[in-house]
Amino acid sequence: MLKKFYKIVIVPYTLFLLYLMFLGMGRIQYDDNLLTIKPIVSTINFIQGTISWWDIIVIVVGNVVMFIPFGFLGWLSPKLNELKSLLFTFISSITMVECLQYFSRMGIFEVDDIILNTFGVFLGFLMKRFIENRLGNWVV
Repeated sequence: MLKKFYKIVIVPYTLFLLYLMFLGMGRIQYDDNLLTIKPIVSTINFIQGTISWWDIIVIVVGNVVMFIPFGFLGWLSPKLNELKSLLFTFISSITMVECLQYFSRMGIFEVDDIILNTFGVFLGFLMKRFIENRLGNWVV
């Protein structure tokens, strides 16, 4: 039952996320191609330079939480039930999205986004395994 629901929801959810990443939240096209490649440094600088805790939660925690559903991709493809395959596929995909943001100038290529998004997928993978172990037949 959960797998069927997931299969219905994940495509529109993915499209919604792509919308947010390229057009949503007041995005504008930058004059220059921007990138931040120092891991963790840009997130720390963002937190230090932000007055509002709400902004920190929305951006930093959101970059993790919004990607948790992709930890369940094993329900769509059996090869993605293995953590190594899932992370390789996801990191490759999110890196391409970050490159598209860079080349379209509709966002910033940020290594921290890749790290935070991947952590979200990892948490989702752990949640999927927990749910499968606890609910068993209800997952089908």
